[in-house]
Amino acid sequence: MTAADPDRWCPRTAPAVLLRHDRARGSHVLLMPERVVVLTGSARHVVELCDGTRTVTRITEELRARFPEAPVDAEVGPFVERMRKEGWIR
Repeated sequence: MTAADPDRWCPRTAPAVLLRHDRARGSHVLLMPERVVVLTGSARHVVELCDGTRTVTRITEELRARFPEAPVDAEVGPFVERMRKEGWIR
């Protein structure tokens, strides 16, 4: 299933991917074998909600409620799809 089906797909981080706060960088990162991805802006919030229990639609709704002024509708779907393509979530 892909992000093209936001009402059914419940993304979760891939088994080898860990979300951590990196004190040296002062930001959250995704740790993977031989790779570190520094998360900027609200990316951390999206990743935190990718726990396998929420659909992409639900993630978008929750973030819209938390951050009513942010362009959540335009950004969450493409970011989740990018994470899927990169293999960070499944």
